[in-house]
Amino acid sequence: MSDDSPESKARQATAALIRNYYEAFNKGDDAAMLACVTEDVIHDVNQGERRQGKDKFTAFMARMAHHYKEQLEGVTVMVNKDGTRAAAEFNVNGTYLNTDPGLPDANGQTYKLPAGAFFAIKDGKVARVTTYYNLTDWIAQVAG
Repeated sequence: MSDDSPESKARQATAALIRNYYEAFNKGDDAAMLACVTEDVIHDVNQGERRQGKDKFTAFMARMAHHYKEQLEGVTVMVNKDGTRAAAEFNVNGTYLNTDPGLPDANGQTYKLPAGAFFAIKDGKVARVTTYYNLTDWIAQVAG
């Protein structure tokens, strides 16, 4: 028996939104990622400053693409009962392309890192994304 309740539909829609967001990330499709977020999206970066708005989110994506090449594997999405909050857990497989200021020098080092993210959903889009990973582990892998 399927659950066609409004809450079930909201959970399914949120899960699909988060999967689409990460599929776009893995394809390097910035436009598709931006289509998943609100105009005033709040982006909290691991051990970094809060950014608000699509323009700052776009600038962050460009900076990341310059310094890192990453693919996410094993993405698992969890959604609360009414679809207004979600979380995702995944593994980051990356290459450090260009030195990011304040971090070790880049020379093509590869890294594997477990990570997670929390989402707030508003009107069918991501209104806030907060990402966490172990920066100390990442530094050890690329400085090694």
